[in-house]
Amino acid sequence: MQLQLGKHALDLSQPKVMGVLNRTPDSFSDGGNFTDLDAALRQALRMIDEGAAIIDIGGESTRPGSVAVHMQQELDRVIPLIECLVSESDTPISIDTGKPEVMSAAVRAGAVMINDIYALRLPGALEVALDCAVPVCLMHMQGEPRSMQQHPRYVDVVAEVKQFFEERIQICEAAGIPRKSMLIDPGFGFGKTFAHNLSLLRQLDEFTSLGQPLLVGLSRKSMIGTLLGGAPVGERLQGSVAAAVIAVLQGTSIVRAHDIQPTVEALKIAAAVRGNGC
Repeated sequence: MQLQLGKHALDLSQPKVMGVLNRTPDSFSDGGNFTDLDAALRQALRMIDEGAAIIDIGGESTRPGSVAVHMQQELDRVIPLIECLVSESDTPISIDTGKPEVMSAAVRAGAVMINDIYALRLPGALEVALDCAVPVCLMHMQGEPRSMQQHPRYVDVVAEVKQFFEERIQICEAAGIPRKSMLIDPGFGFGKTFAHNLSLLRQLDEFTSLGQPLLVGLSRKSMIGTLLGGAPVGERLQGSVAAAVIAVLQGTSIVRAHDIQPTVEALKIAAAVRGNGC
């Protein structure tokens, strides 16, 4: 299986790591660390050196309870970084946004993938994504960031998330987005309780029957902290790597991570066990 990202054909027969880079003051893990453009660029290049196959750049926090930012503010955060990174490296860049205007501007600046927590459900997003003609990751979220963790409810979280993807894939394909350009992300921590997250992690292989590459983001998330007895964000490395390995052994193609080198090394072992070699 290959994913065409600009001039790169990303081989997904072996798991890949997507590096997380939030140029925000309030993201749950790295908020405030990379608001300076030079610091953000250095971090991106460091992640590439450590083995990140994609750099995912975001300019708006989507942590539980986060407040939306104005479109221009988000553009001011992400576009200069994308332009600088394109001039320094040819590693594929993903734009983490739900705003159609930011998607379009980011692709013009050099991004070759859209990572949308709203799964192209905001007005105009589907049309813009089609016009951009780059792969899109469709994520599941119940509610929206400001309120999603207040009262998330499911009868069967795995079945309901899978049904959501079936519907979104059908809608996107009908609009003209080819299936080969769609990835899916179950959205750990986005409108899910700890029990919901654990059920999804246990049954990730249920989503492989949809035929789309699976992308997961488990790095440093609250479920990891809970499983480690309340470990703070900065002490969740080993748990995050373990969760990434579990995800890959169930068919995940791309793991979104903050700690690149440990994740890359662990996934080489997981790939070998899974039967894809090193």
